[in-house]
Amino acid sequence: MPVFLSSIPLKERPALVRQHFNALNISGFIITRGDEYLGEYVAPHAERLAWLTGFTGSAGLAILLETEGCVFSDGRYTVQMAEQAPEDLWETRHSGHYPPQKWLSEKAKGMRIGYDPRLVSQRELKGWQTAGLQLIPLENNPIDLAWSDQPASPARPIHHHPPELTGETSRSKRDRLAQQLRTAEQDAMILADCSSLAWLLNIRGSDIAMTPIAHAYGILHADGTADIFAEASRFQDEPEDSGIHLQPPSSLSKYLKGLSGKTVRLDPATTPIWFQMVLEEASVHQVDGPDLCSLPKAIKNRVEQEGNRRAHKLDSIALARFLHWLEGNGTGHHETELADKLEAFRKLAPDYKGPSFETISAAGPNGAYPHYRAEAGRDSVLQENSVYLVDSGAQYPFGTTDITRTIWVGPAEPPQDVRCAFTAVLKGNITLSRQRFPMGLPGYRLDTLARSALWNEGLDFDHGTGHGIGSYLSVHEGPQSISVAPRPTGLVPGMILSNEPGYYEIGAYGIRIENLLLVQESPQKDSARHWLEFEVLTHTPIDRRLIDATLLTQEEKHWLNQYHAIVQQKLLPLLEDELHPWLKRSCAPLD
Repeated sequence: MPVFLSSIPLKERPALVRQHFNALNISGFIITRGDEYLGEYVAPHAERLAWLTGFTGSAGLAILLETEGCVFSDGRYTVQMAEQAPEDLWETRHSGHYPPQKWLSEKAKGMRIGYDPRLVSQRELKGWQTAGLQLIPLENNPIDLAWSDQPASPARPIHHHPPELTGETSRSKRDRLAQQLRTAEQDAMILADCSSLAWLLNIRGSDIAMTPIAHAYGILHADGTADIFAEASRFQDEPEDSGIHLQPPSSLSKYLKGLSGKTVRLDPATTPIWFQMVLEEASVHQVDGPDLCSLPKAIKNRVEQEGNRRAHKLDSIALARFLHWLEGNGTGHHETELADKLEAFRKLAPDYKGPSFETISAAGPNGAYPHYRAEAGRDSVLQENSVYLVDSGAQYPFGTTDITRTIWVGPAEPPQDVRCAFTAVLKGNITLSRQRFPMGLPGYRLDTLARSALWNEGLDFDHGTGHGIGSYLSVHEGPQSISVAPRPTGLVPGMILSNEPGYYEIGAYGIRIENLLLVQESPQKDSARHWLEFEVLTHTPIDRRLIDATLLTQEEKHWLNQYHAIVQQKLLPLLEDELHPWLKRSCAPLD
C-alpha cells in the first residue's frame, strides 16, 4: 500500500506515535528518511517520515517531541516541506541553515530522545549529539507501533548479473578487496549498502522501485569469501561461485556475535549503528573505514563505460522522439500525461527496464521546485508560451541514465529574463563540460565553474552541481560529486557524474540543463602530470529558443555548435525520416 493511501488521517499520526512514548521511557523520537539499509530510495514500508509528517522528499528527518515537532531537509525541498507538513503540527527548517542538532539543543535539553538504531548510522548519530541530551536506542520503533496499516517489507527475487555486463567476475572483485583487508590486518567487512552488495556479488533485485537492488546484508571476509543474509528461495540463479555463501536473515545477530576476537571493518556513514551495538556486545574489535566497494564501484571499467554509452544512445532516441512530439502536441496536457508519454517512448527500446527515478515533469511555476513531483488529479496543465522542465532517467541492463531539459513551449518569443537566466545556466554547463583538470582533483574544486555565470547575474541554485551515477544501480552514487560540500574524493578516469546547474524563480519557472559526463584521460604536453577531461555521454538537443547568443563567448558558441553537430550525427541515422527536419533545426549552429 503506498504511504499516501494509509487509512489513518495525517493529522492524527503524531498523537498515535506519542502514545507509545511513556512505555518506551522517552520524551521524543528522531526519524530519518532512510530505511534499514540507509538507502536514499525506500520501499513503501519504510516511508516512515512521509507517513508521520506528510513530507515525501527523498532527504530529511523529523523530530517529534511531546508537544511540538520539526521537519528538516535541504534546499531542494524547503518549499515542499512547508506545503506538505501540516503547519499546525510541524515546524519546517532548512537543515543546512538550522541543523537538527541546534533545534535539539534548544528544545530538548535534559530529555530522553529515542531513535531506531537500525535506521541510523554512526555518523548521523554523532551529528545529533548535544550537551544535556540523552539519545536512546530503541528495540521498538514507535512509528511502526502506531502505523497499523504499514505495508510488509519486500523480499523479491534476486538475479545474477553476468560478467559480460559487469566487466568483472565477483571472485575477482572480492579478491581485490580481500587483499586490502589483509593488508590492513582486518578479518572482515560489513556490507550494509545494498548497492555495494549488488556490485560485489554481481546480483540485482527489485525490492525498491527504479533501483535494481536486493534488500540484504553481507559480510566480506579476508579470504575472499562472502556471506549474504537473504532467504535462499529468493535466488533465481545459483551464486556466481562457491565462495558466496547464503545465510538466513534470522541468523545475522548470532553470526555477528560469532566474530568475537576478530577485527571487523564498518563504514560509519553506510552501516546502521545496530551492527556496532551487536559487535560491541560480543567483544568484536571494530575499525571505522570507508566501504571498500564504494570507490571501485564508482570507477567504471571498459565494459561498463561502453554499456553506459549504449544506454545513452537508446535514451537519446527516446528523448528526441519526445521533444519532437512535445513541440507540436505538448500544450494542454497534464504533467503526468507528459511523463507517461516520455515513458512510452522509452518503452520502445526492448532493453528498457524502467525509470531510474520518478520523472520530474514540471510546467511553469512548478519547475521552481527542484524535486517537484506531479500527481495525477492534482497536476498542472502545460500552458502555451511557458517553460517546461523535465528531469528523467532510465535503467538498462548495461547502464543508468539521468537527463534534464528545459523547453520553451509556444509560438511567442521567450521573455528576456528567462533567456538570460537560461543562458547563464547553459554557460555554467558548458564551462564545466569543457574544463581540463589534474588527476585526482576533488569535485568540489570544479563546482564554482558551473555557478560563475549565474553569480555574475546575482543568481544561484541551492543544490549540488553533480552526483555520481551507478551502472544499472542507483542513479545517485558516491563517493564522487561536484558540489559546494568539500568532499575529498578525487576524480579519476571511469567515474560518471551529472552536470546539472540550474536556476529557480519561485512562482514563475525553473531551469536546469543536465548531461552526464564520463571522466577520461586528456592528452597533454606536460608529461609530468596526468590530466583529465570529460566525455559528454548525453546526446539530446538543448533548446536554442531559450538561448541569448549575444551572452555567449565564441568558445562557448563553438562548444555548443560542436555538441549539436555530434547529436545530429549520432541521432539522424537512428530516427524516423519525419523527425529529421526537427532534429536539423534543433541542432542548427548558432550564428
